[in-house]
Amino acid sequence: MSHAQSRTGNISRMESRPEPARPPGWLPKAEFDSIFSRVPRLCVEVVITAPERGVLLTRRDIPPNVGAWHIPGGTVLFGEPLVQTVRRVARDELGLEVVVGELLGYIEYPSHYDNGLDSPVGLAFATEVVPRLPEAKELPDGCEWFSSLPEGLYEEQRDFLIGRLGFEPFGTEPADQ
Repeated sequence: MSHAQSRTGNISRMESRPEPARPPGWLPKAEFDSIFSRVPRLCVEVVITAPERGVLLTRRDIPPNVGAWHIPGGTVLFGEPLVQTVRRVARDELGLEVVVGELLGYIEYPSHYDNGLDSPVGLAFATEVVPRLPEAKELPDGCEWFSSLPEGLYEEQRDFLIGRLGFEPFGTEPADQ
């Protein structure tokens, strides 16, 4: 999975799941980097929450920011409808099927631009996992439920989850679900 278009790559490490076929609109890394070094990059954020578990976050295992916690997300491909993008990212990064709900808001990432990376803007969508929420042991490596936000979460996403969804900052342990 190209690190240019998927932010975790978690699902590709699971032996039981082959890497998904590249959808139309997929760019080779050099072309992706060339384009998005000059223009903003539209992304989606897959926000999965449950009152008894908190929010589902993943740990980045690809550059930049390897080891950081983040909301699963990815780049919208050329000609790809937003709802289809959310479903694709949930499938590719989490191995989950989701029903896409309301647009919760947007997240700008000045830290990327300020650090010489790209300039992403993420549209955050509420989602519901079908047929049911996975237990912690059923999640891919690097995914955990958090009832309070962990250290190492992207600052922009932390601010969004606190301000928009009312999460508490910087818990130290994942939820026990």
